[in-house]
Formats: sequence, structure tokens, C-alpha cells
Amino acid sequence: MNVDTETFKSFDLVGKDLSNRGYNSSHAGNLSMKSGGRIIITRRSSMLGWLQPEDLVTIDLEEEDAHSSLIASTESNVHRNIYMQTDAMAVVHAHAPAATALSMVLDEITCIDGEGMLLYKKIPVVECDIPVGSYEVAGKVAHTLRNYPAVVVRAHGVFAKGVTLEDALGVLTGVEQAADIIYRIRLMGLPLKRDYSKEKGFSDW
Repeated sequence: MNVDTETFKSFDLVGKDLSNRGYNSSHAGNLSMKSGGRIIITRRSSMLGWLQPEDLVTIDLEEEDAHSSLIASTESNVHRNIYMQTDAMAVVHAHAPAATALSMVLDEITCIDGEGMLLYKKIPVVECDIPVGSYEVAGKVAHTLRNYPAVVVRAHGVFAKGVTLEDALGVLTGVEQAADIIYRIRLMGLPLKRDYSKEKGFSDW
């Protein structure tokens, strides 16, 4: 299946944005969108900041096959599970530094900034014995994304869903911004004047 120009442009835009923000190392992260009974996903170890049309691979929505498993992203099973269990039409995965760092010391990220409080309230953190590409990750991430727009895999990174790739990118960058603000507050070592996340019980969401 050849990918049309507009679809490639969406992948290219989102990949470049993630790269420019420093959310991934050169050959890390992955993007996908649902297309009928298929998934269009980035090739294994592709450079998201410098995508070429051949870096987009089409795989079956419901079944793995030997050929696609060799060339598609190592997170293909995670993306497949998300589409089969949630309302996602697009998925963006990146190793966003602040969210990943907080996942190693927190069991959930409760937002304290205005935008984060409005849009996300809480970003769940899931822990897996093998945090990259495993079936455990696929199960826990998909289950969590039924009720949340994004989830952080401890010590690995963020998976965000959306209606389009740009929509999922907006979720992921919003989550990372919320996490970065918490990270900076912790660096300052000063108490919050007001913690809305506790007042509004975001941990219960």
C-alpha cells in the first residue's frame, strides 16, 4: 500500500516537530495512524526528523505477519493493541524527557499548571518488567488509554492518542509541558502557593 502525499506530510510534520523539541534521540520514537483495516506506522529505527516515504510501513490491524514484524517499529504490537482496544485513530510515542524522568519517581503525574489541569488532570504511569515493545506494555498502555488521552511507561516514554497525528502530537506536547513545569518547580525546591491538583482531587480521576 502506497502512502498518499497528504498522509506522508502529516507523518513528516509530526516527526520533525518531535525531533526539533528534542523529545527523541535520532532514531527513536514512532508514529502511526489507523487506515481501515490497516495501520500505517513508521519503520523500525527510522529517523522521525528526516522521514522518507519508504519509512512508512503498512501492517494488518489485527494480525502480525513475519515480514512486517521485521521492518515495522518495534512498538508495532503496542500500537496495534491501542487501536483494537480504544477509540484512537492516531498514536504518537516519544521519549519526552520530563515526563519520562518524573515517571521514575512518581506513580502518576497530577498537573499543576493551568493548561494541564484543564486538559489532562492526571497522566497515569504504568510499570512493566520489559518497558520497550513487550506484550505487557501493549496490554497496560492500551488498557489505560481507554480512559486517558496519554500514558507514561515508567523509564521509557509517553504514548498519546488522537483523532489525527497532529491531535495526538498536541496531547503529547501538552503532557510534556505539564511534566516539565512540575520538574522545574521541584528544582526550585519551593512550596507551591496553591496546589490545585490536591484541592480538586486529580489523583481520583
